[in-house]
Amino acid sequence: MTDAQIKESKLHDITHFGIRAAIGVIFLVHGTGKFNPGFVGFLTNIGFPPEMQIPIALAESVSGILLIIGVLTRISSSILSIVMLGAIFYVKQAASLTGERGYEIDLILLAGCLVTIVAGPGKVSVSHIAKKIPRFLQ
Repeated sequence: MTDAQIKESKLHDITHFGIRAAIGVIFLVHGTGKFNPGFVGFLTNIGFPPEMQIPIALAESVSGILLIIGVLTRISSSILSIVMLGAIFYVKQAASLTGERGYEIDLILLAGCLVTIVAGPGKVSVSHIAKKIPRFLQ
């Protein structure tokens, strides 16, 4: 392994799955928490209509599940990237990177989603096992 062939190693595949799974679990947990009635009060406080509770919760939960299993990862990551941009610029108003209303975690999740959009699902995924899914849907 004297030349740069890390892309072909098993460590790369495991690491790629680990990043995808970690992001998926975080969004799954946060998305299911947004089904609680208390989230409606938060939405109305920041100026969102209460009807947005279910679409936001579903976007995070379903996309998180799809990231974990490795199906439609690029589309799921794109949806989650839009959610994170909304969290950074609308909810937290990009006030400060750290501290109260800091968006550092949101920025890390956005970066992870963007990496997943570029890299795709990887070899440890249902998309790779199925092999019949078109590349743009992986």
